[in-house]
Amino acid sequence: MQSERMGRDDPPVPFSSDTVIAAFKTIPDLLARDETLTARGRWLDVDCLLGPSTQPFHVAIRYGKIVDMAPAPVLMRSWRFAYRATPAALAAYWHEMPPAGWHDLLALTKRGQATLEGDLHSFMTHLQYFKDLLALPRRSSGGVS
Repeated sequence: MQSERMGRDDPPVPFSSDTVIAAFKTIPDLLARDETLTARGRWLDVDCLLGPSTQPFHVAIRYGKIVDMAPAPVLMRSWRFAYRATPAALAAYWHEMPPAGWHDLLALTKRGQATLEGDLHSFMTHLQYFKDLLALPRRSSGGVS
């Protein structure tokens, strides 16, 4: 019982907040090289707030491509929805084989490691796109440590 409680919210993989932020900054370049994912988002046109809860980014997506990504806060910049996760959650999500409960964006919200807020229509209609977009650092480096 004690070990079960301790293991629930402990980060399952070692991580550094700076490393997680640096890995998140690579997502636009990784997306530019992934034609299949870009094509999947070809109908998407949204401004959103994504990233680590310690340093989220304003992300502008047009036709499946990230056309602008700026560290928040940006004065008077609006967003349709926000998905922010703890650095520990993103490090676990980017692990080559994420542990159960750390493998999915919505599972991270359920365990309290991420928040999803705002007008969720764009997020939910393009859910697989966002899951794959935010998993790009997993494929490029085999995880973050």
